[in-house]
Order: sequence, then C-alpha cells, then structure tokens
Amino acid sequence: MCSETAISAARACLVQSGDNMALRGLSCCARFVLHHHGRAVFRGAVQSGCFKGRGGAKRHLLSEDVVKLQDFQQRKLAVAHQVSGSKSHYFDTLNQKMERNELILKDELKLLLHLCHTPEDMVTARNAIYRYHEENRNVAFGDFRFGPLFMRLCYELGLEDMAVSTLTDRTLKGFFSDGTSFNIAIDMLFTKECYEGALEVVGDMKSQGVPFNKDTFTLAFATCYKLNTPKSYHICLALMEEGQTKGILIPRHAYCCAVALALKQNDTERAQSIYSQIMSIDSRLCQNLRVLMLVKTGSIKDAVEALTTALLSKSSVFVRKPEFSQEVVDVLRERTSDGPWELQVEQVVRRLQQAGQVTAQSLDDLLCQTPSGKRRPLGILEEGRKRGHSRRTMRPLLSTLLSE
Repeated sequence: MCSETAISAARACLVQSGDNMALRGLSCCARFVLHHHGRAVFRGAVQSGCFKGRGGAKRHLLSEDVVKLQDFQQRKLAVAHQVSGSKSHYFDTLNQKMERNELILKDELKLLLHLCHTPEDMVTARNAIYRYHEENRNVAFGDFRFGPLFMRLCYELGLEDMAVSTLTDRTLKGFFSDGTSFNIAIDMLFTKECYEGALEVVGDMKSQGVPFNKDTFTLAFATCYKLNTPKSYHICLALMEEGQTKGILIPRHAYCCAVALALKQNDTERAQSIYSQIMSIDSRLCQNLRVLMLVKTGSIKDAVEALTTALLSKSSVFVRKPEFSQEVVDVLRERTSDGPWELQVEQVVRRLQQAGQVTAQSLDDLLCQTPSGKRRPLGILEEGRKRGHSRRTMRPLLSTLLSE
C-alpha cells in the first residue's frame, strides 16, 4: 500500500478541486487501495515495515476507553488461564481444520484471537478470519464483533500493515462493519505518522458505507491537519459539511483541528467561521486558537485583552488558570515587534510567565494530546479468575469472557 505506485496514484486521486470533488478523490484513493490489497499482497507484510513513521510518534487521539487495550490484555490473560491444553496444540488443530477445509466455528475464532501473542499467531488468525467470513458472509454475527478484537491485536503487536491490508480487503467486505475497527486502524497510522495511509483508510471507511462517529471526525480532521495541504484542507471542509448536513454532532476537538488547519492554510475567515460553531470554548486549546486567530487577523487589541483577562482571572486556587503556548505568545510578539503594542505585549507576557501561565507545549502538542477517559476497576477479572465462573450468568468463566 505504501509502495511508490500506490502513493502516486493516491496523490493523483487527490488533485481534483472543490469540496465535493475532494470527497470523490478520497473515495478514489480508497478504491485504488482496495484494488492493490488482495490477500497475496500481504505475504511478508509482517516484516515489510512499509507503514513505519518518520520519528515513531507516540501520540494518539483515541482514549483508552475506545481502544480498550488494557481491558483486552487483561481478558487475554484470564482466557489463557482458563484454557486447558497448550496454545500450540490449539493452533495446530485449527490449522489442520483449515487445511481440510472444515468449518471454523464462532467460538473457535473467538478463542483463537484471545490466544494470539506473536505476529506468527496473527497470520493464523487472519487466515481463520478469511475462512470464517467465506462461510458466514451472508450470516449476521449477532452482537459479537470480531473486527475490534483483531484491530486491538494489531495495535498491541504493532502490525499496522496487517491491520490495514485486512481492513481494506474487498473479500472481507462486511466483516469490519463497525466504526471502532476503522478508528483503531486510523489511530495506529496516525501514531506512526503515516498520515496519507490514515486518510486512505478514512476514504475506504466512507466507500464501504461505515458510519462516521465523533472519534472518526476527530481522527480525520487531525490527519488532514497533519498533512496540511490544500487537498487535505478541502477534504476536511467537505467531511465537515457532510457531517453537519446529516446532523452528526462533530466534537470540539475535531473543530479545533479544522480551525488550526484553516489558520495554517491562511484562511482566517474560514477559521473564524469554524471556531464560532464550537459550543464550549473554555478549554485551553480553544483559548490558544482564539488568541492566534486574533493575532493573524490583526486584532492585536483583542488578543492583548484576552491575555490580560486570563491573567486577572479570579478563579479558585483549585481551578487551573488559563495557559498559553509559548508558540502562540511568540507569534504575538513577532507581530507587534517595533510597533505601538510592543511594550504592552511584553508586559502582559512577562506577567503571564511569572504566574506560570505560559507553557512550553506547542499548539501541535495541544491538538494531538491523547484524551483521558474513565477507567473501570480491573479487579473484576481477578475476582472472576478465583471463582472460575461468572456471577452474572453462572456460566463457566471462559465462556463468559469470550462472549463479552
């Protein structure tokens, strides 16, 4: 997928103009990726490293509540503890079933996915998924979704190539019918700084008709912001317009990414328009974007007033006072250098620094900060492990773990 041919074709797809054309270009990229993602393409992909980023970025945009990697790892440990017999024996048995072209049962696939610990295990799991989907493509899977499970495994083992090649394979259409699977894959690519690949997955998600949720919009807009090209800007605006037309609630974080991208593209009028749609602007990120917008539009007086108001805030000592990025402060200083506002700006900035209200975090750091999420107690699994059965269903714990 990251071959020069694929990237060149993807870029060619994104050379059209206009918002609607941008969306069609995004779908065009998705179709191209799908065409080049047959099962044979994946051979050796575990070692290919074609999705490795430029610096190994460690930031991601999905909270643990969405990725649920820790919960999944805890569940894997509990399942491994409950399974009788060796893991290798189970894998051998399943491989033999696939060689004999026998049916793969739902519970067998569930257990297999919970027992994967290595890239080699994942190759077997992927083959089992193809076999299972081939037998059940016209059958509803019920409430259980295999997609997020497979994506969490790829996330855990760092297998972005496998995640994307499997997710975008046409022969598996319908298997990954949930937004969570796509969101986790996009987040993986974003973490590795493979932004073009992440945008292609967004396009594939759209072409498959998988509904976008709030996390998708945040990931898509952040990816467009990172690419910072006229084309990614058009795609961002087109996705925003489409979401608003459909009545989808676009989250504040996504809007902030769109505002930052508009400012990078020197479209201050659109940046102000997008900013005006944010329902609550009391966050640190919103306040920094507002000051930056005011500076870029030449409203220095309003920018200085915003900083002064933050400085004179009489909030409780237990409430965190507004903080401003050194980057934003430097832009203000640069714009007022040798001008009538220089002295007043320096005075306000000095007071903010003395009050500890200037942070070294850049605007990019604030935009790409991993959101925190509510965590559930982890003692439930330990308690269940001692009991050996589920208190809720009175079924054996292994059966309960695999059904949740």
